Amino acid sequence: MTDRTTTLTIGGMTCAACVGRVERKLGRLDGVAASVNLATGRATVQHPDAVSVDDLITTVEAAGFTAQPPEPEAPRPPDGEHRPTTADADTPGARHRLLVTALLAVPVLVLSMVPGWQFRHWQWLCFVLAAPVAVWGAAPFHARALRGLRHGAATMDTLVSLGVAASFGWSAWALFLGGAGAPGMTMPFSLLPAAGDGSAHLYLEAAVGVPLFVLAGRHMEARARRGTGAALRALAELAAKDVAVRVAGEERRIPVEQLRAGDRFLVRPGERIATDGTVVEGGSALDLALITGESRPVEVGPGSTVVGGAVNSGGLLEVRADAVGADTQLARITRLVEDAQTGKTRIQRLADAVAAVFVPAVLTVSVSVLGFWLGAGAEPQAAVTAAVAVLVVACPCALGLATPTALLAATGRGAQLGILVRGPQALERLRRIDTVVLDKTGTLTTGRMTVTAVTARTGGLGPDTALRLAAGVEQGSEHPLARAVTARARDTGQPLPDVREFTALPGHGVRGTTDGHRVEVARPGDPAGLPAPLPDAVRDAETAGHTAVQVTVDGTPEAVLAVGDALRPDSYRAVDHLRRLGLRPVLATGDRAATARAVAGHLAITELHADVTPEDKAALVTTLQQQGARVAVVGDGVNDAAALALADLGIAMGSGTDAAIGAADVTLVREDLQAVADAVRLARRTLGTIRANLVWAFGYNLVTVPLAAVGLLNPMLAAAAMSASSLLVVGNSLRLRAWQPGGGPARPGRGGTGRRTTTAHRETA
Repeated sequence: MTDRTTTLTIGGMTCAACVGRVERKLGRLDGVAASVNLATGRATVQHPDAVSVDDLITTVEAAGFTAQPPEPEAPRPPDGEHRPTTADADTPGARHRLLVTALLAVPVLVLSMVPGWQFRHWQWLCFVLAAPVAVWGAAPFHARALRGLRHGAATMDTLVSLGVAASFGWSAWALFLGGAGAPGMTMPFSLLPAAGDGSAHLYLEAAVGVPLFVLAGRHMEARARRGTGAALRALAELAAKDVAVRVAGEERRIPVEQLRAGDRFLVRPGERIATDGTVVEGGSALDLALITGESRPVEVGPGSTVVGGAVNSGGLLEVRADAVGADTQLARITRLVEDAQTGKTRIQRLADAVAAVFVPAVLTVSVSVLGFWLGAGAEPQAAVTAAVAVLVVACPCALGLATPTALLAATGRGAQLGILVRGPQALERLRRIDTVVLDKTGTLTTGRMTVTAVTARTGGLGPDTALRLAAGVEQGSEHPLARAVTARARDTGQPLPDVREFTALPGHGVRGTTDGHRVEVARPGDPAGLPAPLPDAVRDAETAGHTAVQVTVDGTPEAVLAVGDALRPDSYRAVDHLRRLGLRPVLATGDRAATARAVAGHLAITELHADVTPEDKAALVTTLQQQGARVAVVGDGVNDAAALALADLGIAMGSGTDAAIGAADVTLVREDLQAVADAVRLARRTLGTIRANLVWAFGYNLVTVPLAAVGLLNPMLAAAAMSASSLLVVGNSLRLRAWQPGGGPARPGRGGTGRRTTTAHRETA
């Protein structure tokens, strides 16, 4: 029996008590574990094959909520990524209900609060206006409260419904039987419940104020929480809707869902690339800012890989589709962000456990308050007022929103910055790490061989000519060194001469005739009949961990090329930022010791491990953990997968292999190692925001419920305070959407510009 994971969209949830009820009901099924997110209105359910999706939906509906099955084949609308948790909180019908409620409630509030405007029979006008609000305006709360009652559940809607019913019912009794309907009766307004003056007081302002404030609050919550999902909607909008394909020499446009791997499609300037693929014809610059966070355009040509969602900024491209649908990078990014936003932190599970018993506890307190005041000889209206205030002021909504809204905003912001966090547990571990093990090739370095220096003989042909002749000969070779030399020459804009009489010297180099010269490109000291090399240039290259290649023209050594894997431009600054965050950098590479020392020296890393195998890297992680360190591993290759999986936190470069990305908890999509430090800062800021939200959510109830119980809160003000508490939590989380990576400049004199380089010829880590 295997476990499956199913995502359900849950309707009708309004507070953390609803979340707890759905999770408990699903958890009672054999082998089922559920995590429900209030902010997204989704449940992630792990269940055995014996439990069908229909069984899950039936269970949710039996709990008094609605559930929709997943639709994996149907494209999601851009605005459907994050539905409001209140089923109708941000729909045209809800806005109409809020508008009508406000038009009816405002006159009641004004007349009740301004005694000078209370004309003869004003109370009867207020009653006529309040009745539709108490019945129709509050209908969603009454309906959900009754549905919960049928299923033996109490939620936030139960508290609101009881508060409105009690306030309106008391006021109706006061008007018809308690003497408050007498002509010319006036009622002074007080922020606190007032003692009686012989006739029963009206609480019509509470009967209309509670539904008005709660409806308005939930409407604003829905809009605000919708803002936290802007990143996912932006990702959805990146997907092209249709694509121009070339079939049998003819061009036609088809929906992107019909595109298949191997199909060829056209991308014109200004269009988005429909899916991941390889350029077959044409050349252009691609804008990847919304995919990877990379602000610089990327030049592509025949043979270049391209990513779906990128914008073609230049010429016409013909692309062969390599991956479609769920296999594309954009789809993987979206899934990672969704997974991160639907999970829960440990502290949120504690809050959910509290919220599960919160509403029954509030009902108990309210009844106890009513009985206490009546037993103490207080007037019935004062006792009812205190009991109603307790019902209205209690707010488990803030508890339920404290963590998920922060996660929505933070993971969305992280995606915009090219940082993909697999889940909230990874976010917690990211905050606590204290040691970072860094791979070299492809992580600290670009992973591509490049010519880092050209040293020419004094009085000779000069560096440009020597490089051009060397590249002319190297055109005949497929060796990584050869590709590095020809690429460097092409970057200078020089046309490369043709080569004749080309000969490869296996393990040593190449020779040939080009532009009328006999040219040899080989390592110094190799038995290729070469003259003595340029000793200083060779020594400098080897000291830096580079591979020295000598260019000999017509028997004379003209230049030495230093070739290797260059450091990423941001490597020094990134490592420096990690140290500033209190993290301990450790270099672990499969390269030889000389190269490792060169890299460590450039980056001021004092702890390094060279010549390590994948098993050695995993053992290193275990050793560090046994010493008490909380270890993160940053890598990009298959040989890093074991260490990534074993570490407390695995961080994969987005340009790395699928094995590394699959084993990692965090993926850095953008080609910028400083994203590691940014991810740590974002995690710390997010969890700080969550703690602040929960402190407010718990503290609010600890303060306001006792105040209401002792009669120091008017029910109308209690309703306003309850709505404000949820808005404050959501607003605090929304601040993460504007978060910007920080970090001071690198230390001067140590490669602060990030331009130093180091290499290793044909060595991989």
